[in-house]
Amino acid sequence: MRLLGKTALISGAASGIGRATAHRFAGEGARVVVTDLDGEAAEAAASEVRREVGGETLARKLDVRVEADWAEAVEEVGGRWGGLDLLVASAGISHARPLTEMTLEEWREVHAVNLDGVFLGTRQAVRAMRETGRGGSIVVVGSASGVRASAGAAAYCSSKAAVRHFVKAAALECAGDGIRVNAVVPAGVVTPMWASMPFFEDLVREHGEEGAWDVLAGGTPLGRFARPEEVAAAILYLGSDEASYVTGTELVVDGGYTA
Repeated sequence: MRLLGKTALISGAASGIGRATAHRFAGEGARVVVTDLDGEAAEAAASEVRREVGGETLARKLDVRVEADWAEAVEEVGGRWGGLDLLVASAGISHARPLTEMTLEEWREVHAVNLDGVFLGTRQAVRAMRETGRGGSIVVVGSASGVRASAGAAAYCSSKAAVRHFVKAAALECAGDGIRVNAVVPAGVVTPMWASMPFFEDLVREHGEEGAWDVLAGGTPLGRFARPEEVAAAILYLGSDEASYVTGTELVVDGGYTA
């Protein structure tokens, strides 16, 4: 019960890494706020956590690009449970498209979610954590694409590269308040986000779904993509008091991809 008595808010928690983290946090004793742009999916995920794991779980719709959404979510957490202890910024999107074919709207959308959303959430969380005076932990889900670039993913790669330095700057700024800021850096993870990629759809048509995952994981030394639960385990460590002396760093969970 490494998170017993703590309250955590997770963005992008209706699926993938965020959903797995909600399950893991609840299992470790945390009160969990499951948020997502899709409010109905967030409620379904929260209900699943309550049914399978137990504990106190709240669901709400949250558009990470909207400042007011963050403010309202954090205010509700404070009113219900007396403050925020943990933030996991897991929401993210990608448009896989050559840069000459990418529209400015698509470019801005990726950065609005992946970078602006992290800034807005971190800012609101830090304010709330300073009010309670008991410190806290913020974990941002980065990406190996912020370390090792890929053709056709300029927007995603640049947004995740920016997140790397944002985490370090925020950690330095918040250290005096006992607020730790870290990033977990996965490479390929089996999540629903891939289904929206045209190239993945092509791979599925050619090789079948399992074969498509195998093709994508071909450049990973461990020979497979990560499961969301494996990334959630790393997030749990960074969020818990076991990482009480860890801030401003990146925990890479990439099967050797960036080695």
